[in-house]
Amino acid sequence: MTQTPASPTPVHWKLVIDANDPHAQADFWAAALHYEVEDNSALIGKLLGFGALPEEATVDFHGRRAFRDLVAVRHPEDPYEEESGTGLGRRLLFQRVPEAKTGKNRLHLDLHPGEGRRDEEVARLEGLGAHALRRVEEQGGEWVVMADPEGNEFCVH
Repeated sequence: MTQTPASPTPVHWKLVIDANDPHAQADFWAAALHYEVEDNSALIGKLLGFGALPEEATVDFHGRRAFRDLVAVRHPEDPYEEESGTGLGRRLLFQRVPEAKTGKNRLHLDLHPGEGRRDEEVARLEGLGAHALRRVEEQGGEWVVMADPEGNEFCVH
């Protein structure tokens, strides 16, 4: 009797986005996607207590301790580690970098707010700090190319 090989376990991933102000970007994208900013304060407290993390590597963010140079947002229905606050599903991680964005994205998010809701969603995102770059009408569809507060492009379909 032949055995069929076990299916490989899917690879867990997160999308990492460079940012000058990771916390402002996390707030924008949490609001844009209706995600939650991760709360890593319990983990940070433990690391500080063990002396494994210096105080200057943290900031106060929404009234709780956060990493100074990293912050993530996660889908509110996805699982997360209670001990660390780290999401185990769909998430975006913003990491501080010293340089500003200088070129075109090689990767971007496409947002799909639902049939007939594009203009309403574009207006909502502009209210959060994004701006529309151009409207595209092609044989394959229509969408609006936008930029987040740090200039990262994304599309609203």
